[in-house]
Amino acid sequence: MSLTCDSLFNSLWDQYITLNKTAGEIHRLLKNHSGEKLLNDHVAFRTFNHPSFGIKQLANTYESLGYKENGEYHFEVKKLYAKHYEHSDKNLPKIFISELLLENFSTELQETFNSMAEQTPKNIITDEAVSFSGTHWERSYKTYQKLYEESPYGAWLYAFGFCANHFTVYFNSLDKFSDLEELNTFLKKNNFVLNASGGEIKGSPELYLEQSSTMANEIEVQFTDGFYKIPSCYYEFARRYKLPDGSIYQGFVAGSADKIFESTNKIN
Repeated sequence: MSLTCDSLFNSLWDQYITLNKTAGEIHRLLKNHSGEKLLNDHVAFRTFNHPSFGIKQLANTYESLGYKENGEYHFEVKKLYAKHYEHSDKNLPKIFISELLLENFSTELQETFNSMAEQTPKNIITDEAVSFSGTHWERSYKTYQKLYEESPYGAWLYAFGFCANHFTVYFNSLDKFSDLEELNTFLKKNNFVLNASGGEIKGSPELYLEQSSTMANEIEVQFTDGFYKIPSCYYEFARRYKLPDGSIYQGFVAGSADKIFESTNKIN
């Protein structure tokens, strides 16, 4: 049976909260606090620029459901490239897909990701459920550690594969918080750890977007050489501002997203 937008996002959310119990806890906490249904601003995914596994391949399912490309972003330091997609139904979340630029990394890292591609059945990438299909390759903790030294982003992708890296609460849908700082304070009072890289709030009203996020909670993952706890997924919060023409800004800010990526880094 073909996926609909509702069934797709329900499947993504169900998988996501098994990897990130923190998100489920915050979701319930905010619903109880505000008494409202929370709106989702965007869902993000990670991939790598292999001919069979790039942004375009992951985006196919969303484009078939009516999404259209609406922005691109470059991250030179982290060696990433990204695009975002929007649906004509503005109640549906935006889709943000980033990819690791393999050619800018070591031969060893490239070989690891090429091996991942080779181990993945060819029908997976064309399956409409690819974005929540997980991993299709053997994973060793030793390899994870080596990848983490070169690219924490790449190590996360190696460990978790194709799944939602994060969901995002659309702050504008909340009416019990005056600003993102107040929401952050509320979360910290409830013992959630926030990403402080570049400041807890990334962006500004002048950039028409402010974002904050939790740090990814650690979960136990089975590798070929044992069980180890590693950072999984995180929950993000986005406040959007009006453009001069009165419309709400729908894009992303590369400088802010660069720091948000670090939400899956290990907490020192």
